[in-house]
Amino acid sequence: MSEVLAKSGIFFDEVDRICILEPEVSKSTHDLKDECQIYTEKIDEFQRISTKYINLVQQLGDTIEKEKMKAIGARNILQSMEKQKENNQEQLQALISEKTMELERLKIQFNSLQKAEMEQHEIINQLTHC
Repeated sequence: MSEVLAKSGIFFDEVDRICILEPEVSKSTHDLKDECQIYTEKIDEFQRISTKYINLVQQLGDTIEKEKMKAIGARNILQSMEKQKENNQEQLQALISEKTMELERLKIQFNSLQKAEMEQHEIINQLTHC
């Protein structure tokens, strides 16, 4: 009798309930449903992990960008300090040159005054000995 019912599309499962699907098809359908559920859970887990990874990479990128900006700022400050140092060195060299020229002028003036003093001493000596 079960063959007659099976030909008309009526089946009985393992607990003798009436089904319209063949037991093998019903089992395959349930297995497929379970596999789909497992697949969906794995996809959800993959999505959670991917989201965490993307957030981590974004945070790392932000941190790297901040450090990059700090490094650029420090480099700019260093370059500015180097230019300032060069400017100060040039100013000091100009001041040294100016002071050296003034020293030479004063040496010449000193020599000239010493010569004038010696001449005056000679004149005084000549006038007092006469």
